[in-house]
Amino acid sequence: MKKASEYRAHAQECRALAAAMDSEEQRRQLLEMAEHWDQLAADRAQLVRNHPELGEAGEEAGR
Repeated sequence: MKKASEYRAHAQECRALAAAMDSEEQRRQLLEMAEHWDQLAADRAQLVRNHPELGEAGEEAGR
């Protein structure tokens, strides 16, 4: 399973790609993907807060 920080990095990448898109539809889709990655990051962080034993080395539960 990925760390929350990895999910946040995917979200940031989607936002960067969206900024470079000419098509409004492609931009919208990438921004939606970013929102989903952000939600996955939040879910993962919550999981690690509730079950620290599931966290990986160097993973922060607080973010």
